[in-house]
Amino acid sequence: MPDVRTHEPDDHDNAYAGLLVNDVHWAFGTDFEDPLAGVDTTVPDGVDPATLATYCLMLGDDALVLSQRIAEWCSNAPDLEEDIALSNIALDLLGQARLLLARAAAADGAQVPALPDGSPVPDEDRLAYFRDAPQFRNVRLAEVPNGDFARTIVRILLFSTWRLALFEELSRSRDAVLAAVAAKGVKELTYHRDFAGRWFLTLARGTDESRRRLLTGLDELWPLWVEPFETHDVERAAARAGVGVDPAGLAADVDAVLDQVLAASGVARPSPGSLDGGRGPTGRDGHHTAEFRALLAEMQVVARAHPRGQW
Repeated sequence: MPDVRTHEPDDHDNAYAGLLVNDVHWAFGTDFEDPLAGVDTTVPDGVDPATLATYCLMLGDDALVLSQRIAEWCSNAPDLEEDIALSNIALDLLGQARLLLARAAAADGAQVPALPDGSPVPDEDRLAYFRDAPQFRNVRLAEVPNGDFARTIVRILLFSTWRLALFEELSRSRDAVLAAVAAKGVKELTYHRDFAGRWFLTLARGTDESRRRLLTGLDELWPLWVEPFETHDVERAAARAGVGVDPAGLAADVDAVLDQVLAASGVARPSPGSLDGGRGPTGRDGHHTAEFRALLAEMQVVARAHPRGQW
């Protein structure tokens, strides 16, 4: 039998030949190619690199953390079709996270955690696996536990409606990378919002039990809904520099879309509320829920235990 290791890449005699090529990858992440290869990563004139990097971390962490939460539904959704749909939504968000974290690293390498000499971990994976909870900048809506299917639908509807409005504005960013990520993300988020909107209507107008669960999920998540629209100093600076979006300016458009879904579903808008009983440190400041640390520990444990792992 011939030694498959000597086969050229276009030799299809052995389906496993490519697996035996001496092409080492980091074991736990994305060390396959530069996600920003061929893209101009020059920081626009007049933009502070640290501000741009932190802004990208905020948006990247939102996607990364919610992706991990939604991925928990894999093999646990009500039926196969929804299992696949939720997995695809999680993968879309994970793709956005990878690009945004890579952009953060390219803008300001000082924000990338240092690892032992010789570790082959790419920058975007260092940011995902080797930061501690206070260094994550995601909104807390992304991190709380899933709850049941109805609560998950509410979360996806709220998050995707807000993020879609944000990405529509961000597609006009002065930063070439952010503009490109947003333009692609608009298509993905439109599907996420429509998927959740259809299920919201179905559950609201279905059985008494499905409506009860939906309303319970909405009431539980509504206190977190104020945070995405509270403008952080970094978001304000990024918006002024023409690379970011001030989230406070999105509220009217987002509310208009959400009100349409609520009206069609016969659901009243919950009473206003805010987490912690009032304004204060938010997820953007690294202030997170107790459940977030458990999520982060599960996501990071293997990579941290074997930082030099290769395959």
